[in-house]
Order: sequence, then structure tokens, then C-alpha cells
Amino acid sequence: MRRPDAKSSPEPDGAASSLADEQAVEAQLVERAKSDPLAFSELYERYVDRIYAYVYYRTGDPRDAEDLTARVFYRALAHMPEFNQTGAPFVAWLYRIAHNLVANWHRDKTRHPEVPLDLWAPASAPDGAPHTQAIRSETQNNLLDAIRNLPWERQQLLILKFVDGLSNLEIGNILGRSEGAIKSLYHRTLLSLREELEKRGIFEWE
Repeated sequence: MRRPDAKSSPEPDGAASSLADEQAVEAQLVERAKSDPLAFSELYERYVDRIYAYVYYRTGDPRDAEDLTARVFYRALAHMPEFNQTGAPFVAWLYRIAHNLVANWHRDKTRHPEVPLDLWAPASAPDGAPHTQAIRSETQNNLLDAIRNLPWERQQLLILKFVDGLSNLEIGNILGRSEGAIKSLYHRTLLSLREELEKRGIFEWE
């Protein structure tokens, strides 16, 4: 039991302090990047894989994903002097640029993307079991079809959570919502997916 006169230990806040330090470092890097291409290259290295994965999921084509990812960073670089730090992560701005470019890409292509299955499940399968592979492939296709039918915000939430591996707090910063709102939205999204998959005869959802 803590003594009444004992001071609170700062240790439980270690993670928060570390996050604040990281945010401060990034804020300085962002400011430098407005006039220093080398600083911008550091931001590029930090986030290029995440932006590529996001774009790849939305397009399903590695060449288009590479092209669009490059355009995201070209556009970001061109508009760096105009970027104002509001407390949201820098990557949130990159995601918004990516979202707009992908939306334009879909309008130009006028087709639905073929989403790569390996972003959602391991590609390996037991040797000598083609029927198992066929069942797994059908299940994955049903899952992806169900996801595509979700509203865009819910699709984006799932991308950020499962493709990028972000926490509810990080997703909230990107989508402009509270951590609690993201948690609630995520729960409702999973329920909707479960209902849709049950309609399709898939009962392996947990």
C-alpha cells in the first residue's frame, strides 16, 4: 500500500512519455522537411511501406500501387510548405492524400479492384491437400467480398487495423475520431461481417 505522503511514481507514464518524445521528434522532422529534402527522405523511409500496403489493398495491382505510392509522396513533398501540424500524426495526412489518389484511380479505371488475398491470410497450405486450398480460397474470397460491401470508413478501419497493424488510438487520430468511437465502430463492423458471412454459409468466424 502506498503511504499517504508518497509521491506518484512516473513509471506508469513511461509509455506515454516515450510516445510524446517520439511525436516531438517527428514534429521537428516535419518542420525540417519543409525546406530540407533529406529530412523529407526520412519521413519517406518511415512511412512508404505502410502507404504502399494501404494502396496495394485498395488497387490489387503492384504496379499501380507503386505508381500511386510515389505520387502520394510527390504530392506531399510539393505541399510540405503548406502543411500545418494540428496534433494528428503526419502519416494521417499521407493516408488522406493516398485515399484521394486511389479514389481518382478507381474513377479512371471504372472497375472494382482485385484485392490480393495474401494481405489477409498466409499463402502456405499443407502439401497434397488441394481440396483444403480450394476451401480456404473460397473462404477468403467470401471474406473479401463481404469487406468490399462495407461502407468506405469501415473498410478503411479494417485496412488500418489488419494491414497496417495500428491501434484504436492511432486509427482514431487518422480518422478524426476518439479511441472509444473507433472501438465501438470496430465492434459493429465485426458484427456486420459475421452476419454477412453467416448468410454466405461460412461459420468459421470468431
